Amino acid sequence: MLNLSSKQLRQAADLKDKIESLQKELGRIVESPTQTQTGAAPKRKMSAAGRAKIAAAAKARWAKVKGLKSSVKPVKKARRKMSAAARAKIAAAAKARWKKAKAQGKNTL
Repeated sequence: MLNLSSKQLRQAADLKDKIESLQKELGRIVESPTQTQTGAAPKRKMSAAGRAKIAAAAKARWAKVKGLKSSVKPVKKARRKMSAAARAKIAAAAKARWKKAKAQGKNTL
């Protein structure tokens, strides 16, 4: 290497650059499907509670398919409470509709 001319050194450097470029291209082609063209894709993380909910739902589905009683208790959502005033307003509107329908002779029962 010490006896090379400057032209030969330049050719060797260019060749080394081409080899590195081809190695990078090969790496992009061979990379795993979870990685993108620019590098590794960030991994998504799920909380333990999220995994537990998914596992419970899967167990319940399988129990239903197999006809077994599910040992997993479903998560109950809190029901909304309606105020007495709102309930009375809805009831009054329903009574008014029925009264109007009966007056027109449209009794559906």
